[in-house]
Formats: sequence, C-alpha cells, structure tokens
Amino acid sequence: MTQALPSPAHPLRIGTRGSPLALWQAHEVRRSLMAAFALPETAFEVVVIKVMGDQVQDKSLREIGGKGLFTREIEEALLAGGIDIAVHSMKDMPTVQPEGLLLDCYLPRADVRDAFVSLKFAAIADLPQGATVGSSSLRRRAQLALRRPDLKLVEFRGNVQTRLRKLEEGVADATFLAMAGLTRLGMADVARSAIEPAQMLPAVAQGAIGVERRADDPATARLLAAIHDRDTGLRLAAERAFLARLDGSCETPIAGLALLDGDSLWLRGEILRPDGSEAIAAERRGPARDGASLGHALADELLERAPTGFLAGH
Repeated sequence: MTQALPSPAHPLRIGTRGSPLALWQAHEVRRSLMAAFALPETAFEVVVIKVMGDQVQDKSLREIGGKGLFTREIEEALLAGGIDIAVHSMKDMPTVQPEGLLLDCYLPRADVRDAFVSLKFAAIADLPQGATVGSSSLRRRAQLALRRPDLKLVEFRGNVQTRLRKLEEGVADATFLAMAGLTRLGMADVARSAIEPAQMLPAVAQGAIGVERRADDPATARLLAAIHDRDTGLRLAAERAFLARLDGSCETPIAGLALLDGDSLWLRGEILRPDGSEAIAAERRGPARDGASLGHALADELLERAPTGFLAGH
C-alpha cells in the first residue's frame, strides 16, 4: 500500500533551531521536498526548538560541555514524535545518532571555505601584530594560533548578526564565519575574503545540511531519498568516519575535507593542539565507495603520529 504524501491536513513537521540560518536550512529542505513531490508549502510545518547551545551564550561551548549542544533537544523531539524530521548543520552533528534515529539524507553541499570577516582588514595577512580575533571555534582558533601566534584570540559566540555587532562594538578586529552560511543568508559580501582549504582546512562536514529521521518511519525515508545528494553523502561518509575515529566534538581542534573526482575520493585531515602550538596533517586517496575506510585509516595515521595527550593540549 502506498503511503500518503504530506498534506495541509497532515503536514510533515520539520524540526530546527531558530536562528536565521537554521530557518533558511529548514525552508530549503521544505522547498526541495515541495519540488520533488509537487506539494504545497502548507503540507509542511516548521517547528522551532530551543537547544542548549543557543540558550547559553555567555559561556564557551567547552564550558557548557558535551556533544550535541545544537542537536540534543531536537533529537529528543524527533524520538518523542513531536516532529517528523530534523534539519541540521552537519558540522554541528555528533558522529553517532541516538538509537532509533538515522541520518542518511544530505542536500547538495555548499561552499566549504571559512570566511574572513573584518570591518578594518581584508585578509589574515593584513592583521597587525597583536590584533584581536574572535571565534567560538576551537579549530579556527588553533589554526590561526599556529599561523599567527602573535594574535590575541578571544571567545566569540552568537549568530551571524550578533558577531557582526560585536565587530562594530570593537570586541575584536576580525572573526571567521562559514562562507556557506553567509551565502545562504544573502550576506556573502560580509566576507572580506574566503580562505582556501590549503590555507585553513575547514571543519568536517562544513557547508552540508543533513536531515535526520526515525528509523521506523519508511514513509519519511521514501520522501527523503528523493532529495538526497549522493556526492555529498559519499564525501561526508569519509569525513565523519575520520571524525568518529578521532572521537571529535566541538571541543576538539580537528579539520577534514573530502573531494570527489569521478569515483575517486581525496581526503585530507588535520589535528591540532588546542593552543595551536603544533599540527599534524595527512591525506588519503581511494575509491569513493571506500570513504569510511579511508576516514578510519587517515585518523589512525594521525593518532599514531600524535604524542600522548596531543588533542588535550598536553
């Protein structure tokens, strides 16, 4: 028996954080499903869920601790049946989903690069000695400290609009955002320059949107299969396997990026001491279908080369 499609009478409930970027992502999933099945907008309901990472803004991500700071409450609503799917920025996602949930739908990946944002300077190289740079990302801070140990690095949290206001208030001379997020918000011109991966390898899964569902919901699985982007799935399989082997989280400075060339995959990875005093990088190439194995092998190499306590900064 064919399952009924979502309808105004029985809308598909899409769970999301409430930031402008998160809402854009949820609406993009809705747009994709509308196009795939010729459905009206009223066949969907966007449900905003407050998460710990958004509610606590006066502490660092490390202080409020643990994985899932931007996902836990949304996943709880999904398991409880309060929503039917959850839309996430993949760079925020833990590598293991709660029992009963699956993450197997990705929209086409956007720009993976970091954006350099400043009201005064055009690029990292233009920052004067001792300039203050704000970032909530331990990875970005460690990568910058490695390249520019003279800079003063400070905690810098909040959505895009909040961070821009902090720059205007002089809290910092520059910050970093994801190019994908700025582009999605129609704010690409905010970036003074985009930082190529060769200069700063991005966060694992940066630029990717994922859609999570319940494992026991075949009707929703069929809907999501129609909008899944295979290439993004192959790239993220490698990157997230790499991250999982390293047990990475928001608290760990890890970078990784997979690129596809036909049926071949090129995976680069980097781990850093949290203070940016040292970095270890490597790469792997192989068949795209073996992405998870490549990710595990790359992580194992970095762990083998890293001194004891490297990721803890000891």
